[in-house]
Formats: sequence, C-alpha cells, structure tokens
Amino acid sequence: MNKSELVVALAQKAELSKKDAEKALTAFVEVVTETLKAGDKVQLVGFGTFESKVRHARTARNPRTGEEIQIESSKTASFKVGKALKDSLN
Repeated sequence: MNKSELVVALAQKAELSKKDAEKALTAFVEVVTETLKAGDKVQLVGFGTFESKVRHARTARNPRTGEEIQIESSKTASFKVGKALKDSLN
C-alpha cells in the first residue's frame, strides 16, 4: 500500500474527504518526525512505539577491496510492534 492508497482507505474508514484524510496523515507524519527529532518517543498502545536510536561509530570493511573504513555515528528511527497488533497478525 502506498501513500495515495492509504489516504483513500483512511478517507473511507473515517468517512472523511480525501483532502482531509491526506491532511491528517501528513500531520501525523510531521508530528512523529518532530517528536523523534526531539529525542522523545511516540507510543500508541496496542499498535506500537516509534523511537529514535543512536547507531554508534564503528569500523567496517569494504567488501570489494577489503579496506577498513570508519562509519560515523548516526540516529535512526525504529518501530516496535505492540502486543495487540502482533496478536492480530498471528
């Protein structure tokens, strides 16, 4: 499912116009992004938790040349599935 298909599904499920559903989805993504940038997490009980994690600097090896390279530390987003969602899939 891509973004436009998700907007249509949200509009039908919530009985909204496509325009309002797209605004709501865009606002949700922006709020989650801003929250993760601030170092906080977004927890939706039963669905899951979005949080930012730090990948520490490390040494890796270039598979083509075998040369060691340094990879800088970086932040990444992660999602942990909630119990209710996990149970509904199984």
